[in-house]
Amino acid sequence: MSTQEPFTIEQFYKFLSQDKLMVGKCLKCGKIHLPPRPLCDSCYGIQFEWMQISGKGKLLTYTVIHIAPTQFQNLAPYAIGILELDGGLKIPGMIQEIPPEQLKIGMDLHVAFGACDASQNWPQWTKYCLKP
Repeated sequence: MSTQEPFTIEQFYKFLSQDKLMVGKCLKCGKIHLPPRPLCDSCYGIQFEWMQISGKGKLLTYTVIHIAPTQFQNLAPYAIGILELDGGLKIPGMIQEIPPEQLKIGMDLHVAFGACDASQNWPQWTKYCLKP
């Protein structure tokens, strides 16, 4: 899937609000960028196309938050992790639907949209989380 939408972080979050995980592919060298950007950090190309990716991957690393900022205290303890997507891209996110003590490096997770537990209004962008 490709579209002519701008290659900005704002557009990336608009796609997330549509339940789509989109990346920018440089048309000059083929490098995939997540999050997308207007300038390729490999060849300095400025022409991109949007591509939708699955959001499936393996847990690369995580940490468990026991003492949370005010807006997340009702969720503590909770885990934040980095998911290595198929193809080597990485995306951070809050891990849900699995107790922190059951997390294992290398376990299969996916990017989930919409139904993520976040009772606060912060951050203001579209929310996603990582789930088994």
